[in-house]
Amino acid sequence: MTATESRRRTSPRPLGRGDLRLLLLSRIGQGPHHGYELIQQISEMFVRVYTPSAGSVYPLLADFENQRWVRAEEDGGRKRYHITSLGQAQLKQRATEVEDALLRARHSARVITRANMPPALRDAMHDFTHSVMARHGRWQNADIERITALLEQATALVQDVPQG
Repeated sequence: MTATESRRRTSPRPLGRGDLRLLLLSRIGQGPHHGYELIQQISEMFVRVYTPSAGSVYPLLADFENQRWVRAEEDGGRKRYHITSLGQAQLKQRATEVEDALLRARHSARVITRANMPPALRDAMHDFTHSVMARHGRWQNADIERITALLEQATALVQDVPQG
């Protein structure tokens, strides 16, 4: 196995130090959420290739409560977390850090997804992207229509493949 193959098979750490904390507070800042909803939202950011554990999320939520950045209210036997004015101030103070964490999460999601993609598919997508860039914007309408139709067909095929 070459060094490149080894790197491709090793998934990077999905989040940087402190990123989950920032992402959770940011999500609560967008509106009240249950802990489970927050876990699912972070998972969706990573196209479900990475899901934070309850053991990493709930202690952070408890810490937010201790810091008085959020308040929790009982909602059907579960806690719903609301941002407080202190939490809003924390988000405002750390706005750049939150944006950086979001960018790292998006990048990490792409890297993880690419690393978990079958090599033949990954290589074909790379070749396609390289070919599109090599056109330097020189397109004929007929080519655009034909390639768009093929991409729509490929998208439909991928969406129809049962996920197991």
